[in-house]
Amino acid sequence: QVQLVESGGGLVQPGGSLRLSCVASGSIFSLYYMGWYRQAPGKQRDLVAGMTSDNNTNYADSVKGRFTISRDYPKNTVCLQMNSLEPEDTAVYYCGAYLYPNQYWGQGTQVTVSA
Repeated sequence: QVQLVESGGGLVQPGGSLRLSCVASGSIFSLYYMGWYRQAPGKQRDLVAGMTSDNNTNYADSVKGRFTISRDYPKNTVCLQMNSLEPEDTAVYYCGAYLYPNQYWGQGTQVTVSA
């Protein structure tokens, strides 16, 4: 069992930056694939960025070059640095942890990009 708690969302102007953090507890953090996902109203939840247990990363095409995922193993934390934010990035962002066959989710944090 894994518990995930996100923080760092908010309102930002286009072109601005935000940093999301997710603290994991309850299991061996280093074994999990950690990802950031987002869900806009009326749309499905999609992967934004992910990192394997051996630090390989993958990103959605729409955020490549703007977002960076990172992990701090001693602190059981995964972060998402988001730069050059666009209105299209507005969504609820979720932290996810996956280790076959289980997928865990945080409660989500709202990110709104608006002038």
